[in-house]
Amino acid sequence: MLLGEQDRTRWDRALIEEGQAILRRCLGRNQPGPYQLQAAINAVHADAGAIEETDWSQIVALYDQLLAVAPTPVVALNRAIAIGEVQGPAAALALVGELELDNYHPFHATRADLLRRLGRHSEAAAAY
Repeated sequence: MLLGEQDRTRWDRALIEEGQAILRRCLGRNQPGPYQLQAAINAVHADAGAIEETDWSQIVALYDQLLAVAPTPVVALNRAIAIGEVQGPAAALALVGELELDNYHPFHATRADLLRRLGRHSEAAAAY
């Protein structure tokens, strides 16, 4: 289920708080690695009561850090999605267009969704 379609009232707040406490202790060491950065991204999502309340700028900043320590095309794709939430689908599509993830189906779904959001429906259908 897509993040925007999830009922956040069903998320286990006690587990989220426990995870965030663990994350704060780890980040307090000031040696963030890829797992801590991924956890921090998830913490930002968990802090938002709804998808519209998500601090996408903070998520982009965390993805910038994650890309520096784990420069993979999948991280770049996820960063592009976050940039799309801050700067719009055209900015995200430009970044997605630079990636070589032909065998990764979330790449095609992301590209198709961005094209759909831009009103480029025939291109979106082909991408899907």
